[in-house]
Amino acid sequence: MIVVRSIQDPAITRPSTVTIGVFDGLHLGHQFIMRTVVERAGLNSTVPTVVTFDPHPRSILYPESAPPLLQTFEQRIEGMAFLGIRQVLVIPFTLEIASMSAGEFVERYLVETLDARAIYLGRGFAFGRRRSGNIDVLRGMTSRFGFDADEVGEVELRGTRMSSTAIRRTLQLGRVNHARRMLGRPYGLEGTVVEGRRLGGPVLRFPTANIEPVNRVLPARGVYVTATLADEVWYRSATNIGVRPTVSDDGGVTVETHLLDVEKMLYGKRIRVRFLHRLRSELEFASLDALRSQIARDADRARRYFQHPIVRRNLEVV
Repeated sequence: MIVVRSIQDPAITRPSTVTIGVFDGLHLGHQFIMRTVVERAGLNSTVPTVVTFDPHPRSILYPESAPPLLQTFEQRIEGMAFLGIRQVLVIPFTLEIASMSAGEFVERYLVETLDARAIYLGRGFAFGRRRSGNIDVLRGMTSRFGFDADEVGEVELRGTRMSSTAIRRTLQLGRVNHARRMLGRPYGLEGTVVEGRRLGGPVLRFPTANIEPVNRVLPARGVYVTATLADEVWYRSATNIGVRPTVSDDGGVTVETHLLDVEKMLYGKRIRVRFLHRLRSELEFASLDALRSQIARDADRARRYFQHPIVRRNLEVV
């Protein structure tokens, strides 16, 4: 996939079928938009293209209320490629871009740069100065510039509209099963394994990988059944998010993953963790023995989760 950050980039491929947005999380609503773009591009022999912004516009316009992002920029790009997008034009978001009129934006980026033959917007999406650009504005430009414009309908789950905000709230409640349904895949974190206090193996008898995540949104504190990708292999695992009240008093939130029935040195490695099911909330125990016993029960419950026939049928990690 081509990722371009300059309108002068010779790698830009034209003509194109385009959608515009930040697409944080790439939830089912975003996926519907991108499948529509890919399908239309196949019909009119154009390049399925996303126009996006980096950083997030709210971080420039309203930094005090800018949301923590579900994905890093690289994770979003990887997900777009998986969905069939073949080109991403990344516009560095600045106050100058924010002051550009909708007409200027369309002419400069969508017409002159990408030679857009069709443009799709998610319902309610707006762009340009004071959010003046919408589907009606685009449709008013179709005869002048020779592109088609259409709006992609919303996707709902149990009566709730898909949104990145709703997914953040769901994760903050620890409802990773519901987040998985909204995303169409398990929510995941990525990070480097760093050295912790080395209590997992010698003291608690359950060695853990202490992860320094690059993702800013963490599920609620507690213990989860997870799948962990290390060295291109998926492993069954259990993951704790919390402050470790029984063994630590520094108050810092950590992410620790234990690979089930596997011993593997992970220090310094970049790994991914997918959250499949919440086992329990974080607890404080009266003794290390009590903590050890609970960890053993958590590990057994995680093993049973992976043995469930539906899980075995639907997960690549068994």
